[in-house]
Amino acid sequence: MRDCIFCKIIEGFVPCMKIYEDEHTYSFMDIAKDVDGHILVVPKIHKKNILDCDEETLINLMRTVKRISNHLVDNCGYDGVNILNASDESAGQSVPHFHIHIIPRRKNDGIDAWPKFEGAKEEITEIWEKIKL
Repeated sequence: MRDCIFCKIIEGFVPCMKIYEDEHTYSFMDIAKDVDGHILVVPKIHKKNILDCDEETLINLMRTVKRISNHLVDNCGYDGVNILNASDESAGQSVPHFHIHIIPRRKNDGIDAWPKFEGAKEEITEIWEKIKL
């Protein structure tokens, strides 16, 4: 996609600190400087988010997420990872190219990567009736 920053990174028009690349995926350091080791993993084909992502692309992306996550724990001294995604602007997606954030974690690192929720507003059984498959 012509105006997509992630597509420009994948095509080599915008520099990045590449972590890993294969036939289907590309991963690089997030430049936000919000937490040490913040990595983004994206499909090479442009998909806006998980809602329009085909199964094969999703499988390839998650395979890369697992590979990088295992590398961080097995070889880089981390204890675990947070895997984060926002799909659609309503969920906080800021770049309209599907991406997964990997946040490497160490015990007692002080990072709180879980969102703060204000509490449910509807009865759980009513929501369950609406959303069950």
